[in-house]
Amino acid sequence: MDVMLRMGLTIVVLTAALLPAIPSPAATPEAVSPDAHMQQGAQAFQRGMFDEALSHWKAAAQAYERAEQRKDQAMALVEAARAAQALGQLREAINLLQGAVPAAEQSGDPRSPAFVLAGLARAESAGGNLDRAAEHFDQALAVARRHGSSGLAASILNEVGILRINQKRDQDALTTFSESASLAQTAGLPALAIRAGTNAARAALKLGRIDEARKWTDRAFDQRRDLTPSHETASVLITTGLLYRDLGATQEQLRDPLFLKALQILQEAASGAESLGDARTASYALGHAGHLYEMEHRYEDALSLTRRAIFAAQSASAPESLYRWEWQAGRLLAATGKLDEAIAAYRTAAATLQPIRPEVAASSQLADTSAGEPTKPLFFELSNLLLQRAALTDDGKIAEDYLRGARDAVEAFKAAELRDYFKDECVDALRARLTKLDTLATTTAVIYPIIFPDRTELLVSLPSGLKRVSVEVTATRLTQEIRSFRRKLETRTTREYLLYAQQLYDWMLRPLEQDFAAHTIDTLVFVPDGPLRTIPMAALHDGKQFLIKKFAVAMTPGLNLTDPRPLDRERIKLLASGLTEATQGFPPLPHVKREIQTIHSLYGGDQLMNKDFVISGLEKELKEQPISVLHIASHGRFEKDVAHSFVLTYDTKLTVERLDQYIGLFKFRQEPLELLILSACETAVGDDRAALGLAGVAIKAGARSALATLWSINDQASSDLVAEFYRQLREPGVSKAVALQRAQVKMLSDIAYEHPAYWSPFLLLNNWL
Repeated sequence: MDVMLRMGLTIVVLTAALLPAIPSPAATPEAVSPDAHMQQGAQAFQRGMFDEALSHWKAAAQAYERAEQRKDQAMALVEAARAAQALGQLREAINLLQGAVPAAEQSGDPRSPAFVLAGLARAESAGGNLDRAAEHFDQALAVARRHGSSGLAASILNEVGILRINQKRDQDALTTFSESASLAQTAGLPALAIRAGTNAARAALKLGRIDEARKWTDRAFDQRRDLTPSHETASVLITTGLLYRDLGATQEQLRDPLFLKALQILQEAASGAESLGDARTASYALGHAGHLYEMEHRYEDALSLTRRAIFAAQSASAPESLYRWEWQAGRLLAATGKLDEAIAAYRTAAATLQPIRPEVAASSQLADTSAGEPTKPLFFELSNLLLQRAALTDDGKIAEDYLRGARDAVEAFKAAELRDYFKDECVDALRARLTKLDTLATTTAVIYPIIFPDRTELLVSLPSGLKRVSVEVTATRLTQEIRSFRRKLETRTTREYLLYAQQLYDWMLRPLEQDFAAHTIDTLVFVPDGPLRTIPMAALHDGKQFLIKKFAVAMTPGLNLTDPRPLDRERIKLLASGLTEATQGFPPLPHVKREIQTIHSLYGGDQLMNKDFVISGLEKELKEQPISVLHIASHGRFEKDVAHSFVLTYDTKLTVERLDQYIGLFKFRQEPLELLILSACETAVGDDRAALGLAGVAIKAGARSALATLWSINDQASSDLVAEFYRQLREPGVSKAVALQRAQVKMLSDIAYEHPAYWSPFLLLNNWL
């Protein structure tokens, strides 16, 4: 992803030319007048000094508020939000804009609410709330058109076009950008006209309309002469240069001249930014120019420009730029064989990225409309380099340190990925009490697969140490096999799943059989990556029997995201809840009654059934009782978006967020929730993010362990298996993983339920002891 594409395609602002004119500061007793703060903020913003601009605009807003100048206060807050968003501070931007709403409403200026609404829409878009952003944009555009403000309408339309791009409505986006460019030209706003034009070029390129994209790009390049030197001008030049680069990549016969033109434009942007003292923008121009040389395999020239970009980003205190060029330096050093220097550069980039990763993840939703996680390659490339370094090391202890480093690099990404899914920086709040999984249980092996484009690596923790196995299967082939296995596995009338189950076993486990035997391993804990989260490992097959007949199996989303302790059977306090009746359009679950009765006969505890299983009742029980096991037998679904994931209660859908609110207090108790059981949940086939949510629900809810299902299964089968799990759990010394194994093997021995569709979707998540 190109950051300056983000600047060109997403951070498109209501420019100062559209705002009410700011009079020259009059002499006042105050050190700096609010008008002067506004001017200084605008000047700082144009130099790329966003933090300085934020400070000035916030000071102006406070002064205008004291003077009860509501219109000016609202505009100052809109501008302050613009600076905050440019810094990646989305929460700050939204807070500022929410403060601007009452000021705009009291201003008496009918256009002021439009500025605020557009700012809110922009911030909501950056946070991924596209529907809410669309509502705000529609309201703002209606105000602008009602009052005949063509410049304001042009600016809003440009941002609506960006929204259309992110809604996958590329043709609508192109039409909207075209209208924005035309209106901006009529209103005498050349910078906005060029910005909308470059966005139109990007949309045309996405639609495969190369000639149209070239026309828009050439027009923007010619129109740049109408601009005075500024941050906006340099930003437009960078966007234009990147467009020529991308056009060259689509036209082999024109590749060299277009790349040369792109390089010249980026150099012009760098010179302009440097002359203004805009180190932040200069870092982007220099870094992208370095990337052009990288694409041409001119590594020394690329490294020289990249180091200049790093210096510029450091001097501007711009970590969102800095980590990219540190990462680029790592790639270049690796390409020239300087492995240790490359590893150091990658580690520096990862350390720079970590504090700002939530903002980068949020902005990437709009910066690059291609699928995938924009920072994932950094961590996986670092992991790959460390694996290479391990292979070149004769000292076994040092080699193992490199292997652990490779695993830790991927682990850092996985932990951040889980936080991003739940939109919660505190999702791994238990870290202070954690122990690495591979330091536990001498009869347990922890299998950590890392899926690279060209192969799959297995890092396996055994009592003897960490072992590496490289499997020659590409990410594409492995993913195809996994998707097919999952689809066939859910079809109970065939055994077509078996070929896939055996192939996956051959890749993931066959190379490790001798190690398992040598160490008398009885439990396997998988830390799955990507598509591997969507399948039950218990159903893999060695040609004679299922994996579950040989090993107890558990899964965890990360090495450090667990609280590994055995269950205290003497102090179990159970709350069993569920639905047997139809509600909210979902069918009844008649066998849940027997399931709950069996559990109650074994452990006692309280029950919430049907009309008693409502949000208020659940909240009351969790607040007043020292619950250690929470059992929910109800419909549930985990979706790609955590906001749409839920467990059904009688009166509503209990979202993961609300579940966290109700039992989140367990995170901070001396004894957290031991076990959360979700019977009858499901995740969508092929949806890795939904499976991530299922795997992380125990952590999000503050539970040591969770038992949940990948897909909804036969009501009676589910009840029978869960009841047997609870029976086995009563046995002294039996781990949760072994209790589940025994329950699954018992069901497998029943001819009515031997198909893995019935027993395999049950996953033990997080702490397996």
